[in-house]
Amino acid sequence: MIINIEELYTAFSQIMTHKRWWDTDNKWEILLGAVLVQNTNWRNVDYALVNLEEATQFLPEKVLALDKEQLQDLIRPSGFYKGKANTIMALLTWLEGYHFDLVQVARKEFSALRKELLAIKGIGEETADALLVYVFDHSTFIADKYAQRMFERFGFAAAGYKQLKSQIMWSEKMDTLKAQNLHGWIIEYGQVYLKNDELWQSGPLKDFKLKLRTTSD
Repeated sequence: MIINIEELYTAFSQIMTHKRWWDTDNKWEILLGAVLVQNTNWRNVDYALVNLEEATQFLPEKVLALDKEQLQDLIRPSGFYKGKANTIMALLTWLEGYHFDLVQVARKEFSALRKELLAIKGIGEETADALLVYVFDHSTFIADKYAQRMFERFGFAAAGYKQLKSQIMWSEKMDTLKAQNLHGWIIEYGQVYLKNDELWQSGPLKDFKLKLRTTSD
């Protein structure tokens, strides 16, 4: 169990700017983007989001009112558009059951809400956690590919998302903003220093040490 996530956050905070990862306050835009970014890059997502904004202003009622083919065409730049259209429709249909009241949904207990999200076809572990942190203001560790590769560099190799996440001791002091910052910083740092060994060795966090709780602790 990795027990010094707060120390990693502090180390990041000393070298990274507090740049917002999602440069918008529109939670519906974030929600749609979290689905669209699956298996693609943000450049392609931006094209799809521009189309959605022009057609629907990101209003969930307007998105749900689209024909499936219309939605597929709007999000085509993001790739895998048929599956993503189905996921968006399923996610918004679920939220329609809460009258599209994101605040009401956010009041749900964390594990219960996560379970509901994971029950929606097309919503996997990473997307569920991104929605929890960025849309519903909960706090959790997002163990994405950048995190997995970075922690491997720190000496902790994990066999995928679930295994890394299960080994993180997430402190109550890590609030929503810190969860958002840490996720954004890991990606931003990884995009620069995880490309190859030479770049990793030139990075300011190359000597950071994870602390593990042993069975004797």
